[in-house]
Amino acid sequence: MLGEQVWREAGLGPPADIDGLQRRITHLEQRVIDLEGLLDECNQELDAARAANRELIANLNRRRT
Repeated sequence: MLGEQVWREAGLGPPADIDGLQRRITHLEQRVIDLEGLLDECNQELDAARAANRELIANLNRRRT
């Protein structure tokens, strides 16, 4: 009993709410997946905008020559 108390007070014991922490981990893992999907979407839109910009600039440069 005393050994367990010392173990907990030293911060070496298991967390008190393992189930709650597991739920939090699961939630955060899902959030990471969602944010990675959003980032991928944003990167695709940015790539498309860059391609359109390159095409517009190329057209402008061809008209000037």
